[in-house]
Amino acid sequence: MEVQTKEIDYYETEGGTCPFRNWLLSLRDKEGRRKIRVRIDRVALGNIGYCESVGEGVLELKIDFGPGYRVYFALAGKKLVLLLTGGDKSSQKRDIKTAHEYWADYRRRYDKNWKK
Repeated sequence: MEVQTKEIDYYETEGGTCPFRNWLLSLRDKEGRRKIRVRIDRVALGNIGYCESVGEGVLELKIDFGPGYRVYFALAGKKLVLLLTGGDKSSQKRDIKTAHEYWADYRRRYDKNWKK
């Protein structure tokens, strides 16, 4: 069975901001940022690894480092991984709600078959 690589993309708001990228660049923990990037690189190689559904089509990657970093993403088709937002254990509930909103917005704007 061949591993299928994934294209990584970043969700952008209608105003053109990229919440995930902004969050990642705002981290002062350089080692944490590196570990998050390594995990995303593995996802791009087709190795999503352990992740959990947090509902509404959004998945959560846990990075076992520092405050317990989380990466929220969705699969848009078979090959595209859309990075929505990030956070840590302390902001998990709020981050999940935000990720749901971003995913719904993306689908509203780009998936003509989606109805909510």
